[in-house]
Amino acid sequence: MVKIAWHPLYAHPLPEGHRFPMLKYELIPAQLLHEGIITAANLFAPDPLEEAVVLLSHQKAYWEQLKSLSLPARAQRRIGFPLTAQLLEREVRIAKGTVDAAGHALRYGIAFNVAGGTHHAGSNWGEGFCLLNDQAIAANYLLNKGLANRILIIDLDVHQGNGTAEIFYNEPRVFTFSMHGDKNFPFRKERSDLDIALEDGTGDVDFLARLEETLPLLLAHQPDFVFYLSGVDVLATDKLGKLALSKAGCRERDRMVLQFCKDHHLPVQVSMGGGYSPNIKDIVDAHCITFKIGLDIFE
Repeated sequence: MVKIAWHPLYAHPLPEGHRFPMLKYELIPAQLLHEGIITAANLFAPDPLEEAVVLLSHQKAYWEQLKSLSLPARAQRRIGFPLTAQLLEREVRIAKGTVDAAGHALRYGIAFNVAGGTHHAGSNWGEGFCLLNDQAIAANYLLNKGLANRILIIDLDVHQGNGTAEIFYNEPRVFTFSMHGDKNFPFRKERSDLDIALEDGTGDVDFLARLEETLPLLLAHQPDFVFYLSGVDVLATDKLGKLALSKAGCRERDRMVLQFCKDHHLPVQVSMGGGYSPNIKDIVDAHCITFKIGLDIFE
């Protein structure tokens, strides 16, 4: 049975001006349940992540500042949220959800986290609404436990996965691939193993052509596990993205990645990443498509 990490804290209320994006974390599972795509048995609620697992990816000094809520004001501004105990608990549950989902993917082929994709968090910083890097944490967990030997991270959020690139810069067992908007946040990019920077306004045809030609090349890394960040901020309707994919293009993107994983017998964990279209229905619909395609391909 395909497993999906979700917890009520995912929709943690934030200060005015930040609450709208959090609505999707309630609406995505509700929509999937309403349509009969999943049942309650597919969902699991993650516990907080163990400190030892956090420290496989994040520096101890940074983690201690998070735990003690003593992160300097400047560093909190870089994150974009005021640091609170509830926000930190949300982050450690999201990261645990991705760790647990990776374990479920090893068993069932695919597993999801309704949240996650916090790829701007580096080893000693938070940034862009990200405190802890869930997929980096899960990748290091698999390596540490001997559950995977060579990992591929496919990051197709509109923003470069700078934190992920920094964490794995000197880790040959993890190949980081980010295809993102060139002139978008973060404005100081890190170096992934493979970066494809797209021009503003890139639409379905060019995006999908670049992805189609790139996916086979990633097999040279000989991965035995994949993490996929399926941000829907690539949509033309997104207010923070500068690309121009349609919902159909976003659907085909997901199909290509997940079919690639299935065809090459690669278990895959999927985190949702960004989505900031003004109409919440556009965000929820696009994210739900990712789940539907994954379930169709792997079940």
